[in-house]
Amino acid sequence: MALSYHLIPRSDADVKTDVEELSPTRVRLSVEVPFEELKPSLDKAYREISQQVRIKGFRPGRVPPPVIDRNVGREYVLSQAVNEAIPGFYDKAVAESGIRALGTPEVDLKSLDYGQQITFTVEVDISPEFELPDLATLSVEVDGTLVTPDEVEEYLASLQERFASLKAVQRPVANDDFVSIDLSASVDGKAVDDAQASGLSYQVGSGSMLDGLDEALVGLSAGDTTSFRTELAGGDFAGQEADVTVTVHSVKTKEMPGLDDDFAQLASEFDTLGEFRSATRTQLEQVKSVQQVMQAREKSLEALLDAVDIPLPEGIIQAEFDQNKENIEQQLKQAGMDLPSYLAMNGEAPEKFESDLTKRSRRAVKISLVLDKLARQEEIGVNPQELSAYVAQQAEQMGVSPDRLAQQLVQNGQIQFAAAEVLRAKAMNVIAERARVTDASGTVIDVKAALSSQAGEAAAEILEAADEDDADDDDEAADDDEAADTEA
Repeated sequence: MALSYHLIPRSDADVKTDVEELSPTRVRLSVEVPFEELKPSLDKAYREISQQVRIKGFRPGRVPPPVIDRNVGREYVLSQAVNEAIPGFYDKAVAESGIRALGTPEVDLKSLDYGQQITFTVEVDISPEFELPDLATLSVEVDGTLVTPDEVEEYLASLQERFASLKAVQRPVANDDFVSIDLSASVDGKAVDDAQASGLSYQVGSGSMLDGLDEALVGLSAGDTTSFRTELAGGDFAGQEADVTVTVHSVKTKEMPGLDDDFAQLASEFDTLGEFRSATRTQLEQVKSVQQVMQAREKSLEALLDAVDIPLPEGIIQAEFDQNKENIEQQLKQAGMDLPSYLAMNGEAPEKFESDLTKRSRRAVKISLVLDKLARQEEIGVNPQELSAYVAQQAEQMGVSPDRLAQQLVQNGQIQFAAAEVLRAKAMNVIAERARVTDASGTVIDVKAALSSQAGEAAAEILEAADEDDADDDDEAADDDEAADTEA
């Protein structure tokens, strides 16, 4: 049964609002506004039209309302005024009703007669009513931070790979060799334009290119050419058999540096391998600590989502779906692809893509509702310093200056979205801090202490970066002063 109730209008505007619950996530507002409330918008409409119209005998901006009514039409002026005023009336109706409106409202103007009461209805999605459980009842398990000797050696081995060099060899190609090759493919004797390459660097045995290429290369020497048949994986001839010719220009093997003091001095600021190993262990422990906190936040949030059953507003889910899909299509377009081609290349049915994206959209909406509810319940706020730190972090990731990004956010009206991201991140922290978080050994993790420590380190990094910028500015100023003294 649909619920309908009437609310007492506020004293500053005689706007009457009835609210009808269409579903737990959608309502219809029936709004009545006395014509007198339209006067400020009506005066504004007359002023603007007076500036725009050209009527003989009157200067722009000096045309009286009766003349505008005769020449332009009172109905037109009235519609302009109502279009300008309705958003404000809607905001008042929402404030009076106590609902938390979401998304774009659908407005239906019921009556519009000069001097008569204005009535309109609005259908809009709302945040549903639900209760959050006691966060202390949530329990999650995360990975430990113990670093084993094997992990240290694995990290050092990866560094050896990074510092390895390629050395030319005069022998036939073997697995794991690096070769420089030319490739050309043809289908029924016709060259495939997007399957031609010269001077291509390739690691034999990686299997990252055409099927059959690794087998064809093994045993060849620099200057040798061979051919083989394979099925093309992409392009206009995807799935068709092609004749591929490959020519080897050079053969190189990877030379790894030795794991000794010389390598420690090459790859770090330490003089000995022992010092480097010890510092590596500390670094890996710090990385695992950060990962542990991230895991605690994600798993605690997931546990809370599982504990809460919420009716989700379908209109907001559809908007989230459309936005996500548009973002994906834009990214593919920048890469020179479209969505159907991408799905075909990955063997994914459009129906599965739509289904997976719908699930992601539903989850994103539920996360927003839960975190926003928790933020209100805990009275979590966002201060300017936190917002500035978030903008600085995002700017660093995007490779732009914080000032420029902040300016763009303000100009595009997106600063409130940035604040919402900070608010939700703080709400996630609260969940992880209050939930019982243990590692595999049963040790209880103090997430709050870990977050405070990491926040302090992050703040120190920001301050250090700011100090470096100030130092650069001071150096530039000193250079300017010196140049000015020289010129004088």
